[in-house]
Amino acid sequence: MGIFEIKDVRKSFINGEVEEEILKGVNLSLQEGEVTALVGASGSGKSTLLTIAAGLQPASDGQIVFKGKDIAALNQEQIRQIRAKDFGFVFQSSHLVPFLTVEEQLLLMLDVSETILNKQEQKNEINKILKIIDLEQRKKAYPSSLSGGEKQRVAIARAIIHQPKILFADEPTANLDSKRSKEVMKLIRELTKTLGFTTLVVTHDEEMLTYVDHIIKMKDGIVMEQEV
Repeated sequence: MGIFEIKDVRKSFINGEVEEEILKGVNLSLQEGEVTALVGASGSGKSTLLTIAAGLQPASDGQIVFKGKDIAALNQEQIRQIRAKDFGFVFQSSHLVPFLTVEEQLLLMLDVSETILNKQEQKNEINKILKIIDLEQRKKAYPSSLSGGEKQRVAIARAIIHQPKILFADEPTANLDSKRSKEVMKLIRELTKTLGFTTLVVTHDEEMLTYVDHIIKMKDGIVMEQEV
């Protein structure tokens, strides 16, 4: 059993008077300390599956099992607490707060995740993560002065500063050029291995698959193939 299990997950939407099934009984398992990629054409259901796995929207049926608990059976406050403390999120855009410095972005995440750290411990954690992503010198910079690659590195740092168990990344390189995309995926892999969390990443870029441990191919709402 993996650290995170998706069991027979289904998702349907009402489109006018027609019910459309987007996910048709998906099963997969995430292993601790590994990077798993969800790949497939647009409309295959990969991003829908990721948002359900991350507790951002409910499944129509099935189980999302984390730490032995079915997230789908929890109430909204319990799900919020898991998202805040145990999950990290990276999206296509960095979504940095424009009026906060790099350091302040990370401080905000530590506050939101309700970590039990004093002010000095928080600063130590921030300095440590900024050193890892090679942005120590940009600590006081605002997003407007950062490059696209730097913004996404800050977004990754913000997603893991509270030491989550699972990192969910939805097309994290979609807005970057080839060179920056490889740098970001390499960073995600290195952080996954060195810090020991687990990563589920959605990508359409086959070049990024060099940096993952497992590949799950989806088509029309079902898993077609799993590769190691």
